Amino acid sequence: MKILFYDTKSYDKESFEKKRNEYPEIQIDYLKSELAPGTAQLARGYDGVCAFVSCDVGTETVKILHECGVKLILMRCAGFNNVDISRAGEFGMKVMRVPGYSPEAVAEHAMALALAVNRRINKAYVRVRENDFSLSGMLGFNFHHKTAGIVGTGKIGAAMARICRGFGMKVIAYDMYQNPDLDFVTYVKLDELLGRSDLISLHCPLMDETYHLINQETIHKMKDGVILVNTSRGGLVKTEDLIEGIRERKFFAVGLDVYEEEKKNVFEDRSDDIMESSVTARLLSFPNVIITSHQGFFTQEALEAISETTLNNARAFLNGEKTGNEVE
Repeated sequence: MKILFYDTKSYDKESFEKKRNEYPEIQIDYLKSELAPGTAQLARGYDGVCAFVSCDVGTETVKILHECGVKLILMRCAGFNNVDISRAGEFGMKVMRVPGYSPEAVAEHAMALALAVNRRINKAYVRVRENDFSLSGMLGFNFHHKTAGIVGTGKIGAAMARICRGFGMKVIAYDMYQNPDLDFVTYVKLDELLGRSDLISLHCPLMDETYHLINQETIHKMKDGVILVNTSRGGLVKTEDLIEGIRERKFFAVGLDVYEEEKKNVFEDRSDDIMESSVTARLLSFPNVIITSHQGFFTQEALEAISETTLNNARAFLNGEKTGNEVE
């Protein structure tokens, strides 16, 4: 079985090559280019392609892949909102993903963002490098005895809930389906969570129902001085409304590992580029905002799990087996 990997970084190749000998029936070729309509033709002659979260696997891309004879689309990530699942199904193409590679990796990064923006670690780092040891503008607040609101209590949200509990926080949550393993969590309606939480952390998938979940209306329902963290999907937050809320001093701080306008920036060095959009610059202009580059997943353990699950998915497809990682 031949698989063409798109959007391959050095760490991706290194991680998959470590596992490759365990899967002699699978041949892998690597491309640095992202999967998109303009590059889909390169998959001619391959049985499958492997893409990542920033790739465009929409209607046109899927059509071209089908014309090239591709039967399998492997997503080496949990999200699949960038894939036209219905069109792939029409063409008889299988889509498989990695639903849970390391929930603790993302949850720990979410808490790292929350702590960093609360205690202004970014500002402190820059100041001390300039021999400025003053504390003005650095005042934070204790998480102990505060309320954490977790939106979405799947594997990552559950891991974040446990971390917050470890900090001595009261944990409340909103989810359509309650997680029976979180007996210390109180489930509430979304409006109540927004109004009670000192820290709100987003861990839900991006769907029609959750698109722009955080908007002008829901921001106004939040407690004044709240910390908002998003390590899930950029489309959960309407950026213009978030910026307005920051300007109105609704938020004590905001930590973002994802944001709507990130697509061209994710995992790329654009230090010499003139940015097409000023949104990122506007967000970074606020002293109480920290943005990281979609790195919540980026741990050794997560990369190992991603490579192993992705290759197991390919092997199962080749053998006509089910893994539960199929997207239909």
